[in-house]
Amino acid sequence: MARNEGTIDRALRVIVGIVLIVMALRGMYTPWTWIGVVPLLTGVVGMCPLYSLLGVNTCKVR
Repeated sequence: MARNEGTIDRALRVIVGIVLIVMALRGMYTPWTWIGVVPLLTGVVGMCPLYSLLGVNTCKVR
């Protein structure tokens, strides 16, 4: 798997994922809270399947 997310992109995904999961654990349920797992995992791994399908690459290092 080739990385296709840059550093800022990955950091934002991890932060958003953690915030959404914490919201879910604290009882603030919205349709988006448990979806926070997706940006968290893609941010940690550094590869977004949707970016691959669309041909997007925010990673500067090849």
